[in-house]
Amino acid sequence: MTAIAGLHHVTALCADPQANFDFYTGRMGQRLVKRTVNFDAPDVHHLYYGDRTGAPGTVMTFFPFPDAAPGRAGDGMARAVAYAASPAGFDAAMDRLARGAADFDGPAERFGRRVLALSDPDGLTVEIAETTDGPCDGLHSVTLQLADPAPTARLLIDVMGFVEHGAETGADGERLRLRAPGDARGGVVDLLRVPRPASGRPAIGRSGAGAIHHVAFRARDAAEQRGWRERLRAAGFDVTPVTDRRYFNAIYFREPGGVLFEIATDQPGFTIDEPVETLGQALKLPPVHAPQRARIERVLPPLDTKP
Repeated sequence: MTAIAGLHHVTALCADPQANFDFYTGRMGQRLVKRTVNFDAPDVHHLYYGDRTGAPGTVMTFFPFPDAAPGRAGDGMARAVAYAASPAGFDAAMDRLARGAADFDGPAERFGRRVLALSDPDGLTVEIAETTDGPCDGLHSVTLQLADPAPTARLLIDVMGFVEHGAETGADGERLRLRAPGDARGGVVDLLRVPRPASGRPAIGRSGAGAIHHVAFRARDAAEQRGWRERLRAAGFDVTPVTDRRYFNAIYFREPGGVLFEIATDQPGFTIDEPVETLGQALKLPPVHAPQRARIERVLPPLDTKP
């Protein structure tokens, strides 16, 4: 256990679950691999999108709150998530978006590769990043907006095993790119310091629809997760005990800039309670909430997941 093996998933908030489903399964071409509830608030959906099996490093998840006010990215928050694409895949995605009359920005160049950005129905920035040196079938990166990236960089490099890939200044600010060793999906974390406004005040973010709630990294198994928990605690971080999320076990902590990090296990995965062929088609409840199914189904917002 020398380095984190990339991203496991990224979780955000949204307002309308139907609009969210239509965007990620339609415009972004993802599969709904699990329809369940927030285990801590079972009157709220928890929607998982990924590849066919929901492999670690391909997954975006959402908590829909129909009455949520719009969120706003700011210092101490993750502000964007990117999917990876080969050069040919990038061209195909850009053509598909253009033919679908989608609004997007770019392509622009970032670290010598093309990137385009669009907004999901709640305003979350979703990017497609061209890559030639890693997997092209899942997440590529997450961008963290930080007032001072240095302490976060030390955590990622000295404790979690990332390596510095480069730095550049663009229209959105100063960006430091870190990479996990190897070729894991979602192996890139960008640390972004945005220009201060004329007032000099920090860019204050706000949680809400379209805001990223947390960023989850991979642990291959429970033993590796225990090792990360011990290492992080030894480095002075307040790490939660292991929490059973049914499809993975999770530990949580705040990185120095304020972003909530999670380390989640690869196992047992999304096929623990339904086969690959029917992933995401039925509402799945953890055993503790199963006796409340009738009530939960009554209060959850309607969601049509038919193709």
